[in-house]
Amino acid sequence: MTARSYTVAFQGVEARQVEVQCAVAPGLPAFSVVGLPDKAVQEARERVRAAFAAMSIALPSRRITINLSPAGLPKEGSHFDLPIALALLAAIGIVPAEKAEETIALGELSLDGQLMPVAGALPAAVTAAEEGRMLLCPKPSGPEAAWVDAAQVIGAATLTEVVQHFTGQRRIEPARPGEAILSLGGKDLRDVKGQETAKRALEIAAAGRHHMLMVGPPGSGKSMLAARLPSILPPLTPAEALETSMIHSLCGLIDEGGISRARPFREPHHTASMAAIAGGGRRAQPGEISLAHNGVLFLDELPEFGRPVPETLRQPLETGEVMVARANAHVKYPSRFMLVAAANPCKCGYLADANRACSQAPICGANYLGRISGPLLDRFDLHLDVPPVDVADLELPPSAEGSAEIAQRVAIAREMQTARFSSHSGLRQNADAEGALLEEIAAPDAESRDLLVRAAERFGLSARGYHRVLRVARTIADLACEEQVQRKHFAEALSFRLPG
Repeated sequence: MTARSYTVAFQGVEARQVEVQCAVAPGLPAFSVVGLPDKAVQEARERVRAAFAAMSIALPSRRITINLSPAGLPKEGSHFDLPIALALLAAIGIVPAEKAEETIALGELSLDGQLMPVAGALPAAVTAAEEGRMLLCPKPSGPEAAWVDAAQVIGAATLTEVVQHFTGQRRIEPARPGEAILSLGGKDLRDVKGQETAKRALEIAAAGRHHMLMVGPPGSGKSMLAARLPSILPPLTPAEALETSMIHSLCGLIDEGGISRARPFREPHHTASMAAIAGGGRRAQPGEISLAHNGVLFLDELPEFGRPVPETLRQPLETGEVMVARANAHVKYPSRFMLVAAANPCKCGYLADANRACSQAPICGANYLGRISGPLLDRFDLHLDVPPVDVADLELPPSAEGSAEIAQRVAIAREMQTARFSSHSGLRQNADAEGALLEEIAAPDAESRDLLVRAAERFGLSARGYHRVLRVARTIADLACEEQVQRKHFAEALSFRLPG
């Protein structure tokens, strides 16, 4: 007796179809799983055996062999429990074999036959739609997978319900998508007293997806400003929400099947490892830069990170993707994020205050910020000095302009960019523009070009730095709803690039 069902194996955000073949043949009683399974997949035998016993289903006293094809593809994770159980049920004639073959299944079995939720339901649903099959998954994972309209998703609570559904005893209604979540939080830029220049820089960064570095003494409001950045960012578009949710689904970060429309905001601690930031580990899982895809990665206390950690960001910042290469896996993840970093000017933080600075000033400042490499610094579009806030400013009433007003301008600027790049595949914001296209959309006139050349010569701007000034100037013009980039826009862009 032979039967088969289907499931998926994950390679990055891609879910590759796996055929689960079950053969029940004469011989000494045995239950083996082959096809390059990991420990969790091998342990599925005991979970399936116990679940069948809880349903009063006796395994035949024969040799049971489960083959996971293609055999050369590594199989990892407990989500292979359900497809193995389904193929075995079909092989012993409890469920129709043709129904099992029409199904891609994933789910973990408890010992009493309950189906436990697993990560990766959304990518699995995409594969099911591409293969023209139904997706069978645990009930809690159903609302997440149902966001893929092209796939029929059945969410079952127990293995008994699966048997009843396939035998026609009690049909399970297809799962419905979870609610779209749009939660921007209660943090408003109106809470920030003073720091008008920093607020302006934050607005420019949000409008064009520009990377920003803030340097200032402790208590000047760097972290407070960064925490309010999500409140001025536009919601994810449907396409962006699906891209981001695919990554979050792999890590089990989608709650109750609801896909969030808010842009990710990730803020790892400075003790985070390279694998935690860039991705890796035994299963080559996505790191913080991929979890921040289409959103913000905030690195507070940037010089305190281990030197190799921030250096891993250099390539993803340029390409928008990261290749996690390990001995047994080469996985590519999307990593198009906005990098916002904060740093103190020196170890003690009071370099500019003669009364509080340490005895090693100003050498301590050069040594401390010297932990950030020149190539990484060059990739920040906006370099911002955040001075300490005057105590008198704290007594002022809240600003008349808060996050809502700034977010409106940011949304208009991004709409202009969407229209501008509509015919250019892969380009979304001004930060993505380069080469001839950048020269076209941010072409300086004679007066502006003279300003740029003199600034580049005096301050030693690199070619990358020059082009980033053009991008920022284009964004500033978009915030002013002006088609032509003018000299004042280039001047403001330079003010955020050059030392004061």
